[in-house]
Amino acid sequence: MAVRVTPVTVWCITFSGGKQLVRRGRLSLAGQAFALQLIVLILIVSVGAVLAVIDARRHSDVTTTREVRDVAVSVAEAPSTLAAVYSTDPTAVLQPVTERTRHATGMDFIVVMAPDRTRYTHTNPAMIGKPFSGNIDRALAGETFTETFTGTLGPSIRAVTPVYDGGRVVALVSAGVTRAKIGDQVAAQLPLILGVATAGLVVAGSGSFLLSRRLRRQTHGLAPDELRAMYEQHDAVLHSIHEGLVVFGITGELAEVVNDEARRLLELPDGEVHRSDLPVSMQQMSWGVVRDEMHVTGDRILLVNQDIVTWEGRPIGTVMTIRDHTELRAVMGELDSVRSFAESLHAQAHESANRLHTVVTMVELGRYREAVEFATSELELSQALIDRLLAAVGSPALAALLLGKVNQAAERSIELTITDDTALDSIEPLSAQETVTLVGNLIDNAIDAAADSPSGWVEVTVQHRDEPTEHAENVSAEQHSTLYVRVADSGPGMSEETFARASQRGYSTKADHHGLGLALVHRLVARHGGTIRTELDPESAVTVTIPRKDAQ
Repeated sequence: MAVRVTPVTVWCITFSGGKQLVRRGRLSLAGQAFALQLIVLILIVSVGAVLAVIDARRHSDVTTTREVRDVAVSVAEAPSTLAAVYSTDPTAVLQPVTERTRHATGMDFIVVMAPDRTRYTHTNPAMIGKPFSGNIDRALAGETFTETFTGTLGPSIRAVTPVYDGGRVVALVSAGVTRAKIGDQVAAQLPLILGVATAGLVVAGSGSFLLSRRLRRQTHGLAPDELRAMYEQHDAVLHSIHEGLVVFGITGELAEVVNDEARRLLELPDGEVHRSDLPVSMQQMSWGVVRDEMHVTGDRILLVNQDIVTWEGRPIGTVMTIRDHTELRAVMGELDSVRSFAESLHAQAHESANRLHTVVTMVELGRYREAVEFATSELELSQALIDRLLAAVGSPALAALLLGKVNQAAERSIELTITDDTALDSIEPLSAQETVTLVGNLIDNAIDAAADSPSGWVEVTVQHRDEPTEHAENVSAEQHSTLYVRVADSGPGMSEETFARASQRGYSTKADHHGLGLALVHRLVARHGGTIRTELDPESAVTVTIPRKDAQ
């Protein structure tokens, strides 16, 4: 079963049943972004188009200025112009020539005049013989110049240059283009400018629209104030809940959401969290749905659930929830031990009733001697075991656990033996709860392992040992006391590789003969600085040594 959530509202899905409280009717963040981008684009393109027109007008002015200057100089330097000036009728010679040149060069007028401003030529023949309007003083001084001037044809850009005869100015030539014609030239470029501007606006607008659609998908059409409120609520929920939460994206490698409780339970660093930062057993979890899976870390027992996060039918990540079951498992362990002991007592009571009936029947049959022998022999065997354990083991909880396990093994046709060298004045450095966890889980695993073998047996040794330290030169002078627990069985045992894997997290299948309890034992031993190892020869066994506090 998948949980439908969104990346930005995962807390709503996880803790509110998947209901999103979204206020509609407002322009979404994506819509606002698109509108703003479109306004900016229109403004930029409009300004660009205006600047392009201004640049085209400036470029036309520069080009026209250069052209009118070149045409005026060319006409002035032509030998035919000087010859025509000295002819009897300069207008008759120059007018046809200047008109052909004007049409060929695109000029609006070419005027040849005398130094006294009298026109020899003009586009409008009616203006021939009349004085030229405009500045000619700089040309009379021998300079070629350009100017913008309003003449008979209207505002124009014109050039004026002298005609020389042996260093003497004998005539002037002026060529020009009207502003109206320059405006027509710029106007001819407007369709191209506007076309480019429109194309740019369409392309940019399309890109903005696609970006807006992507943003809309990522924010699911929410408005900015809705996103802000959702973030604030999301952050408040993540910091307030007392259950660890880790959300992974589609890649499953980088955590997108990690709340404070998850960092505390998993001892995660600040900042980004990768899957490699999780405990080893959780790194190896499948990507799919996980229900109530137990994981053992250095100090905790964690219950982990995982769901697939989907949006519109497609998976987009996983949500992992983590609960601390350390104390609960400890209490359950003690409860299991007490329950086991109670069941053993119930079985013993039932067995005692059977024996009592047997004794009564034997008495009724007059077999008094046999009845006494039968009753005392059974009593001596049971009482002897109880007396030996209470004398050898200084912890009532451990003695009760061992008695209960003896009867539990007997019910499964397995002989559980407490070795004669079992001797324990105290259970230090362990507490009664830790002792039950350690010895109880080792015996349970051994009973499971021996159950499949014929004539199954389990052998338990619990004692204090004085062992030499590694650096001691004199063994008798340098010794330390350790708590020694050895549980052997008739089962096949575990390889070093399998035993190492069990230290990370237990297995749930009975065929593997080692469940979550073995991982709990590893954690307990590591916490007290002890050692645990497995043996296959001469028999399958697990040995635990834990230094006592007075030796640490």
